[in-house]
Amino acid sequence: MTNAIGIVITDHIVAGRLEDRQLVGKLLRYPEDPGEPDVLSSIPVSELVGIFCKFVATLAASSTQPLDAIGIAVPGIVRNGVVEDSPNLTQIKGVHLAEEVSRGLAQCGIDAPVKIANDADAIAAGVAALYGRMEKLTRVWTIGNGIGYGRWPYFEGIWEGGHITVTLDPKERYCGCGGQGHLEGIMGHRAMRLRFLDLEPEEVFENARNGDQRCREFVDLWHRALAAATASFIHLAGPGRFYFTGINVDFLDLPLLRTHIESMVKLSPLQSFSLEILPPDDKTAVLGVGVSALQVIKE
Repeated sequence: MTNAIGIVITDHIVAGRLEDRQLVGKLLRYPEDPGEPDVLSSIPVSELVGIFCKFVATLAASSTQPLDAIGIAVPGIVRNGVVEDSPNLTQIKGVHLAEEVSRGLAQCGIDAPVKIANDADAIAAGVAALYGRMEKLTRVWTIGNGIGYGRWPYFEGIWEGGHITVTLDPKERYCGCGGQGHLEGIMGHRAMRLRFLDLEPEEVFENARNGDQRCREFVDLWHRALAAATASFIHLAGPGRFYFTGINVDFLDLPLLRTHIESMVKLSPLQSFSLEILPPDDKTAVLGVGVSALQVIKE
């Protein structure tokens, strides 16, 4: 029997335990009550590591089996246990997170491999596990404070899809990384707040439905930007299924998105793509990062 723990940090932290690649028991969450999308951005690294270790210790105590792996998913560029950059959680940039967490767990008497992954990749792995697609290409867009692009099976690369360039307009510079024309600079929750200082993102989409011209134009731009990024990945890696999830996935109009993608993808072998919305679910991401951690150790 395998025994693993998965932890995911997005706009909150959630953790759970896996037995034989299946979630068991309740998930742990911090903060317990939903708050602002960027509430974690002000928490120091040492406190984040402390929360991770506390969750691991609590979950490990619920089983008599030794831990085989601990998977932690974070937003940003992650390689070899190091968070090389994370525009939406700037305090973890450059942190050797696997080492930091292992050091903290050692003080709790816990010795298990710690694997760090990108949060969108974790969701893709979770979707693949839930739908029996472990051997197939699975691609997921996560729509929230940042925009993530996850894929499974994991393939070496950066895959920061939220920072793909979708416009050459020099005025489009709302992305948290500072880059111009990025997808996240249009679709990201924080970026929308910067663009509409007088409206919350929810109000922008509501006003668009009620006929406000400024909001309608932006909502169309929002969908065209996602269509452009999706079309780019279709042209690079081929068609197939794309999933969409995240705290702002309710903003997504799938027929409108499809119309824009179809206007961009004209090569007939690439037109057999499909689009599916998945309600945001912490369990999927926790399952995914736990399964991917076990997969890395197996390999």
